[in-house]
Amino acid sequence: MKNLIRIVLFIIPVCIYSQHDEYKISSYKDKGNKAPNIHYIGEAWLNGILRADDETDFNITKATFKANSTLDWHKHSSAQVLIYIDGEGYYQEKGKDPVILKAGDVIRCKKDTEHWHSSTKENDVTYLAIYGGEQPTTWTEVLSQEYYDSVAKQLKK
Repeated sequence: MKNLIRIVLFIIPVCIYSQHDEYKISSYKDKGNKAPNIHYIGEAWLNGILRADDETDFNITKATFKANSTLDWHKHSSAQVLIYIDGEGYYQEKGKDPVILKAGDVIRCKKDTEHWHSSTKENDVTYLAIYGGEQPTTWTEVLSQEYYDSVAKQLKK
């Protein structure tokens, strides 16, 4: 009987504790924080949904760009996947033609591929960026407003 009481007294606190374990919960619905105006033109918000750690070797960031906003040319030390969840944006890799990506589109950018992405001139864009936990971004070249405007004009045709 004493052993049964000891077991019960041991199990009950374990069960209670396991019911109150803290979870790390984040939401992609949060707008995030306004990004400092470095390496882009316009307005952007970033929500770091998941950060690489000992258990996960990748990051997930939700980015929202107001219309007429763009990132500079950059590359990543790992592949990057962009999942467009709202709006429209431009995407271009060095040496290739720019394209328009819309909600529902998914694009993969290979490791060390120089590229840029943005909202379109008329539409906000929101996407999830999935990339490796190493140093994620190397900024390579400023994307000028003139170049962005020329892409917008080219893709509007």
